[in-house]
Amino acid sequence: MNSDLNEGRNAVAGPVSILALAVAGMLPAGSALAATLNGQVLGGGAPVAYSTVTLWAASAGAPKQLAQARSGADGRFALTAPAAPTDSSLYLIAQGGQPTANKAAGNNPAIALMTVLGSKPPAKVTINEMTTVASVWTHNQFISGTTIQAQPLQLKIAAGNVPSFVDLATGGWGGVIQDPLNGGQTPTMANFATLANGLSGCVTQVKADACGSLFAAAKGPTGETPADTLSAAQAVARAPWYQPQRVFALLEQFYPIPQGKTMRPVPFMPYLQFLPSAWVLPLKFDGGGYRAGGKAMFDAEGNLWVGNNFTIGWQASDALWQGNASKFDPNGKPLSPITTGFAGGGMQGGTFGAAIDLKGNVWLASYGSKSITVFDKNGKPLTPPEGINFGGKLGLMQGIITAPNGDVWALGISKRQLLHFPKGDWNNGKIVCEGDSGEPCKSFTAPFHLAIDQQDRIWVSDSSVHVIRFPASDPTRAERFDVRSNNSGLNIDSQGNVWVTNRFGAGLLGLAHMVDMAVHLKTGGVLSASDYLTKTMSEQKGGSGSITVLRPDGTQLPGSPFKGGGLPGPWAVVVDGNDNLWVSNFAMPASPIVQLCGVRTENCPPGFKTGDQISPPGGYVGGGLQLQTDIAVGPAGDVWAMNNWQDIDSCYPGAAEALSTRCGGQGVVIFFGMAKPVRAPQIGPARPL
Repeated sequence: MNSDLNEGRNAVAGPVSILALAVAGMLPAGSALAATLNGQVLGGGAPVAYSTVTLWAASAGAPKQLAQARSGADGRFALTAPAAPTDSSLYLIAQGGQPTANKAAGNNPAIALMTVLGSKPPAKVTINEMTTVASVWTHNQFISGTTIQAQPLQLKIAAGNVPSFVDLATGGWGGVIQDPLNGGQTPTMANFATLANGLSGCVTQVKADACGSLFAAAKGPTGETPADTLSAAQAVARAPWYQPQRVFALLEQFYPIPQGKTMRPVPFMPYLQFLPSAWVLPLKFDGGGYRAGGKAMFDAEGNLWVGNNFTIGWQASDALWQGNASKFDPNGKPLSPITTGFAGGGMQGGTFGAAIDLKGNVWLASYGSKSITVFDKNGKPLTPPEGINFGGKLGLMQGIITAPNGDVWALGISKRQLLHFPKGDWNNGKIVCEGDSGEPCKSFTAPFHLAIDQQDRIWVSDSSVHVIRFPASDPTRAERFDVRSNNSGLNIDSQGNVWVTNRFGAGLLGLAHMVDMAVHLKTGGVLSASDYLTKTMSEQKGGSGSITVLRPDGTQLPGSPFKGGGLPGPWAVVVDGNDNLWVSNFAMPASPIVQLCGVRTENCPPGFKTGDQISPPGGYVGGGLQLQTDIAVGPAGDVWAMNNWQDIDSCYPGAAEALSTRCGGQGVVIFFGMAKPVRAPQIGPARPL
């Protein structure tokens, strides 16, 4: 046995070492001594002896080492940890050691395991393969090797996500991943356990070349080879779409089914039975009155606000939208009332209209009440019981945005209306135009969503073949640009390019659908056209939709419109901090979400060009995705998808009684650490955080 390991195997960094660190200036300001932190390092479910365990405090600067210990022969360790200040997050790294699951292995320098604890660690912790996967995937945007570095809000969010996957004390399954919404409904548990099994094969050295096999399988598109289990996990998390069959093949290499048996002798169950399309770990969250969420927005604290088409328990149908507002904390916990959500102030049937103003108030548009509601940050309605409706003059309301100068703009889809609220004052708002009364409304067909660019010009998606643009200072100077298809979502990247979702695509079939939809609009109004739209989109397959990109001058970017197998029915598009794009889909029973390479191709994987689909050919799937409306990127790089509808046949008259409440989509789905973070709330084009 190595003499250094033998001599130091029971060493503990106690109060004296902590004092020395404090004198050296290595403790964050405001830290205080706390009780001893007890833990155990495990590999393959058995102790890892004589592993070096280091406690770190992550912050916006370089992480600080707080304490260090070495695990004993039973894998246990103890160290005295100072209480972390509120703007930091504690994490443990275990390096090297002897895996007792394989007594012949000896010291394994390739072992590197992690557990992120957050600002308030439990009294007992475990460091193992499961905690490593949970910590790496949730901190994907902020981790490099053993370093975690991010802003306080980002650290708080990412650390708060870890317990959704694992129990910090035992290293076993966390609460959310095995709850009824996730455990038996999605492949996330099997994806997670399979990843942990791959790491464990190296930790316990189930084969002589196990670590080399893991590192080769985890190698990313840049060609860099990992050097330990922690860097291997990071390599897979950074490019989950890249050749997923390599990590999947480790199951057979490391854990072949013994002769006469039916199960693989893996340390973590359940494992995957067939190849995943990507190593993603999405989780679904529900509650807070959520049902058929529409447009969503993050507030300054990273909470998500969304208006709902329907309310829980109703035999919901497209003929009556009566939903309220829901709020989730950054880790998916509902903060609004469990069944009703936030109600009042005219809220009745949320749509694709949601914005946060400069005061932090939440603006939501409604169909049922034909009005706009404003809530404060606690969900208290600020608008009167009938909402903002201009004396009953509004029609069905859709898009809302806050401009950087504080002005709020909104669209009415059924009456072709444009509303303006200077500095967000709803008592001083006005209907700028309606129908053919003047521009830009004369150019509208069925205005849906809007965005403001870096030149203070507002772009409007029109549910038609056009996008309309006008200066915020003079809306009468309207211009129309052809995008060749029915459009809904649009967003603007850092270069001023406008990304527009084409729900029917830009081909001949899409044009035929547009003609049919126009007939429904003319003969039956917006609701008839909407029914045709949703039924048609729900039957579309991969590649049916497309994305048009307009340069700031309105001309199309070369290669536009962009198509892909992950675009069966694109609805919304958002820009992340790398200028890459994320697209939701309202199509197929389990629609994917899609990541596209943006104009700054240096932020894309090698060989990708603008408009290429980074996500797998069929998009990212799992997590209980249904037909979605909005998609949003949070301050920690988590991508949230809003399930809007689930059973199309339940949304119309004649639905089976037993299925009559299943029109509205169930829950939000979070893909953790997938995107470069952006500032919240988003006011104007997205900005990196």
